[in-house]
Amino acid sequence: MKLLSFNVHAWQEEDQLRKIADLAADIAKERYDVIALQEVSQRIDSPLVDSNLREDNYGLVLLKELERLGVTDYSLHWTQAHIGFEVYEEGVAIITRHKVTDVQELFTTTSRTMDFWKTRRIIRTEIKVNNEDYTFYSGHFGWWNDEEEPFKDQWERLVETVQPDQTTFVMGDLNNDALVRAEGYDYVLSDGFYDTYILAEKKDDGLTITGEIAGWEGNKAGRRIDYILVNKRLTVQSSFVRFDGKETPILSDHAGVVVEI
Repeated sequence: MKLLSFNVHAWQEEDQLRKIADLAADIAKERYDVIALQEVSQRIDSPLVDSNLREDNYGLVLLKELERLGVTDYSLHWTQAHIGFEVYEEGVAIITRHKVTDVQELFTTTSRTMDFWKTRRIIRTEIKVNNEDYTFYSGHFGWWNDEEEPFKDQWERLVETVQPDQTTFVMGDLNNDALVRAEGYDYVLSDGFYDTYILAEKKDDGLTITGEIAGWEGNKAGRRIDYILVNKRLTVQSSFVRFDGKETPILSDHAGVVVEI
């Protein structure tokens, strides 16, 4: 099973359509089983094409590009978290080529208002892969020391919905650095989750942001803040950064993470 987690920084990138085409080409080649995307946006004034999806939803545009490449077996599941940059409905998504048996949209913050940028909502999907049932979350979390919506509270609301007997992956941007002790990263590991990067037999440096980006102003060092976590100790063949400008092009202000289980 091959998984991709990627904060796509939707519609904030220069040459965005070309970057979507590059991502679609990579998906068509790699055939990821499950893809978790964050910062998946659509303009608030674009026409609706479904109950909550507008025609310029980044995920929908990505699926249309996949269809242009002859790949038609992926489905999109998206939920809005808040209004971003005043003109976008921003959220998170799961894309998969396997059968989805359940989808839930869950707030992880006290705030429920869409016009507060710290409001967070995750998407929880149950997916059957090779006749096995798995749960996958895509999430974009707040910071450990945030006074209004701290990471710890957001994580605990997610964990309340986890079924311990089912293999569960939490994929996304945790906004907590793996090298910082006694904060979010250590907290999730103490809460019964494993980092697939640590479990991986083969890996690179794992760094998913370099330099200064929104939310990490003044940052100069490379950081590992994007993760694929799992609630059981599995055999992980590899964990590699993708879309970092080395073997694959830069497509966002984050790099993606790919693991093979």
